[in-house]
Amino acid sequence: MGQALDVHRLHFAFTITFHYIFPQLTMGLALLLVYLKTKALRTGNDHYNRAARFWGRIFGINFALGVVTGIPMEFQFGTNWAVFSKAAGGVIGQTLAMEGVFSFFLESSFLGLFLFGEKKLGRLGHWCAGFLVFLGSWLSGYFIVATNAWMQHPMGYRLGPNGEIDLSSFWGLVLNKWALWQYAHTMLGAVQTGCFVMAAVGAFYLLTRRDEAYGRTFVRGGVLVGVVAAVLQLFPTGDAQGKMIAENQAVTLAAMEGLFTTQEGAPLAILGQPDVEKRRLDNPLEIPSMLSFLTYRKWAANVKGLDAFPQDQWPDRVEMLYYSYHIMVGLGTIFIALMVLAAILYWRKRLFESRWMLWTLMLCVPLPYIANTAGWITAELGRQPWLIYGLMRTAHGASPRVGAGNAWFTLIGFMGMYTVLGILWLFLVWREIEIGPEPGSKLRGETDIAPAAD
Repeated sequence: MGQALDVHRLHFAFTITFHYIFPQLTMGLALLLVYLKTKALRTGNDHYNRAARFWGRIFGINFALGVVTGIPMEFQFGTNWAVFSKAAGGVIGQTLAMEGVFSFFLESSFLGLFLFGEKKLGRLGHWCAGFLVFLGSWLSGYFIVATNAWMQHPMGYRLGPNGEIDLSSFWGLVLNKWALWQYAHTMLGAVQTGCFVMAAVGAFYLLTRRDEAYGRTFVRGGVLVGVVAAVLQLFPTGDAQGKMIAENQAVTLAAMEGLFTTQEGAPLAILGQPDVEKRRLDNPLEIPSMLSFLTYRKWAANVKGLDAFPQDQWPDRVEMLYYSYHIMVGLGTIFIALMVLAAILYWRKRLFESRWMLWTLMLCVPLPYIANTAGWITAELGRQPWLIYGLMRTAHGASPRVGAGNAWFTLIGFMGMYTVLGILWLFLVWREIEIGPEPGSKLRGETDIAPAAD
């Protein structure tokens, strides 16, 4: 069963990682679509309507790919994780069903109206359609995060006579304090992805001297929204998430920070390589006492290391957890510095002429995807060896009748299909960028009418 369990975990990790490429952009773009439509409604300038239509088409492509890759992922609960589904289905089925019945249908229905019903709806009606797409997208994200948060910090449940897990409090499930902060942190990560993608496309237009009015709008929107999201990602959401981990999963915090020994005035590791066998951090670059202060707001606070816990409670991939966490934090720090610098250049009216900054924004597109993926790897590895923290171990939740060979067969099949889908996605998005916000227009330089308010 051990080999099959590893394949089941790899199978789900692959499908969910690939799937999340698409929702993080749609959830980020949903907010930016409302931003563009609000500008159009307030100024009466059709420039913003055309910009919103352009990003609406890219949103639609990502939405379609997200649906295609998301449905098989949910079926894996029954195929690869049948024991878990049988035990906890009465709880997580609530939020997953609400995500499908309410959020998904709200988002998909009004996305159709947003893309094809602008003339029928009018200016205010089209703004409302965009807002409801945003609402559906962000509600969908909440129900998914609430499901994961319950697995991280179970609340509102009771154990049945045969070991089944029943829901005892609906509000305990959906208003789980872990879900509230995890959701805020996750959505800000999605907003950063949307901002970097929008700013990158704008930078591309400015550097190639085409559609320059739209390039300025895209860079401006991506930077101004992105700088707020980057700062809020650190504080308060990242800070609050870290405190919850310290309070409820102290062994996870120790592994994330590479803290092998319990210490008063524990240092914060900036760099270093964890050596699990020797239980130490090699070549560390540390800030003295900073981990104690960040965790408990006391410089001399005692922080539990991995030595305070039995080894069978340690996350089973301490090195991967440590590196994924530091990649997430490192990139998040870079995002703050980059967006603040870009905002200063905008304030000084030098952003659109700063070619080095435009190149930086354009080339940084992959980084928020990497950071969001590293964040989810941190969350999922940090929960190990528990599938439901404190209730069900991962080894006990897999399907006993699905062997490693069958799991490998389907995993390889998924890899092949998703490779084709990934190439199709890149082609479709690139085609939209090439067509531009004004399909068929030959006037794509400074002759475009730039919004006066900009």
